[in-house]
Amino acid sequence: MPLFLQASLKALSKIRGMTDYPFSGSTIPRITVNHLDQLARVVPRKRFHDIVIKNGVGLTVACMALISAVDAPADGTNLGGVGEIRLIPDLSTKCRIPWSKQEEMVLADMHLKPGEAWEYCPREALRRVSKVLKDEFNLVMNAGFENEFYLLKSVSRELKEEFIPFDSTPYCSTSAFDAASPMLHEVVAALQSLNIPVEQLHAEAGKGQFEIAFGYTTCTDAADNLVFAREVVRAVARKHGLLATFMPKFALDDIGSGSHVHISLWENGRNVFMASSEHSTHGMSKVGEEFMAGVLEHLPSILAFTAPVPNSYDRIQPNTWSGAYQCWGKENREAPLRTACPPGVPDGVVSNFEIKAFDGCANPHLGLASIIAAGIDGLRRHLTLPEPVDTNPASLDSEPQRLPRSLSESVEALEKDGVFRDLIGEKLLVAIKGVRKAEIAFYSQNKDAYKQLIHRY
Repeated sequence: MPLFLQASLKALSKIRGMTDYPFSGSTIPRITVNHLDQLARVVPRKRFHDIVIKNGVGLTVACMALISAVDAPADGTNLGGVGEIRLIPDLSTKCRIPWSKQEEMVLADMHLKPGEAWEYCPREALRRVSKVLKDEFNLVMNAGFENEFYLLKSVSRELKEEFIPFDSTPYCSTSAFDAASPMLHEVVAALQSLNIPVEQLHAEAGKGQFEIAFGYTTCTDAADNLVFAREVVRAVARKHGLLATFMPKFALDDIGSGSHVHISLWENGRNVFMASSEHSTHGMSKVGEEFMAGVLEHLPSILAFTAPVPNSYDRIQPNTWSGAYQCWGKENREAPLRTACPPGVPDGVVSNFEIKAFDGCANPHLGLASIIAAGIDGLRRHLTLPEPVDTNPASLDSEPQRLPRSLSESVEALEKDGVFRDLIGEKLLVAIKGVRKAEIAFYSQNKDAYKQLIHRY
């Protein structure tokens, strides 16, 4: 029985193992702060049980300093070729790979040595801030992702391989769904076998674009599920001769792809983001408002986590439903924060809020950790929300503040924001900022390099 170990950064690392096929079908090991290309270490079953479960797999510390385009550590991260960590499998996540049933996969944590968590580990960072939220406020953050992606097919033009959209049908097209149905049915079956709930899926507005909405769960499980779900989509698409990409802006003249996330707060098994009486101004509780107000205030800094590559900002533009202004609204899809009242929730009450400025290049663990950190600050300071924006903010005579227009602006906001230093950790923040600055430098010097992101994410 194979095993596939997955660690955690921006792309969690995976380890696979096999019984009869020691290394066939293995994937290349690579773990980085920026990639969400699914990365793996492959281990035969016997070694996994004899050595890896207890002692882990060795990995260079430079894994947390790589950028999306170059497999070399970025300057300014304090991480390089000296030093090694251990990937320790989290056996609670071990599962059979649906599209390769002779293998299994398992997520892993980054440890300095077995039993001693490495402070750069993204899964550990999310657990850390979740513990603060629980210890100080007795709250648990739940999350549910909506993942958009493009399906591309390979064509040959002038003896060169190019990737073009799977089709060119409009939003929610039945034709698009029918054409992709064999692949999508297999995707849903694979997700169900991994106990990842699918709420709905449909063709999106971009040419060849689809969206899958997942059920909500605790934020730590939601982040893990998103890693597995993207692995499923890419692998099954590849099996059907297609390439699935989650990059934020595949075509600059078409709609971008996001990983919108819906956030709610729970206490003792009850959703306490919702208002408990009819006297709430915005349909949410005081705790919910304070948490969301913290997220709104720190949103420019959060983007350094949730929109981590320059291509992310090609997506976050006015009039594209991606949330380009620092504001919030009630069921306003042009706002980056949208309070939602889904079917089954009483009128006037909101059960969660959606963050639209979150994309497929983001490490879900680090992205959710940054959201919790901002929410904790809102709870500690008892922040309140401004009035909601009930129209397209771009149409207002006095527009709200624009969110960062570039990765440089979001990194600048993060450098001025002391909240994340205390809650995320100084060393991890240094590495993240170093990687972001290296991304900025690389893509400013290589204008067309973003096109290769389809092979990374």
